Amino acid sequence: MNNHKSESLERWTEEIMQYHFPRWEDLPDIDLYMDQVLTLIDKYLHIFQTNEEKNILTSSMINNYVKLKMIPKPIKKRYTKKHLAYLIAITVLKQVLTIPEIKKGILLQANVNGMREAYNLFCTEQEYALKAIASTISEEKKWPLIQEDTNKDNRIVRNAALAVAAKIVTEKILSVMPVEENGKEENRI
Repeated sequence: MNNHKSESLERWTEEIMQYHFPRWEDLPDIDLYMDQVLTLIDKYLHIFQTNEEKNILTSSMINNYVKLKMIPKPIKKRYTKKHLAYLIAITVLKQVLTIPEIKKGILLQANVNGMREAYNLFCTEQEYALKAIASTISEEKKWPLIQEDTNKDNRIVRNAALAVAAKIVTEKILSVMPVEENGKEENRI
């Protein structure tokens, strides 16, 4: 791998190590319209966006999630903090789970912890998983893949977070690795 690609991967790894999901308390307390929701989710989840994707979430996706009863209906076309939490979790998890699996997982975790705590747990676990998987790229300190925790109720969230992190990091590495095709090196980007 050439220096430019190696540096790009190192910068991205540093960005992952600094990345912070908005916690429940960080989400806006005011209701938002669809375009505001889309802008905010894109801002929050920018590290999950691939080069090919213009938007990580679209209004059609949100409307489908409402139809599938994955998120509550908006009130007078406005979306609340609860909607944002659902949309962040769904947008991240849909990369590795089916919509029915996500719906079941969210319901299970919300029943165990309550919505606010379930969402904050999701954020914490996903941040940790991203850092643990991304640390395998770095020459510095490696993070253990699994945090010490005796709460078995968190297994679903932890495993889903690790799956998402492994996928994101693998895609990033592949995007900067040269690919040999017909005897000549080409870049996959």
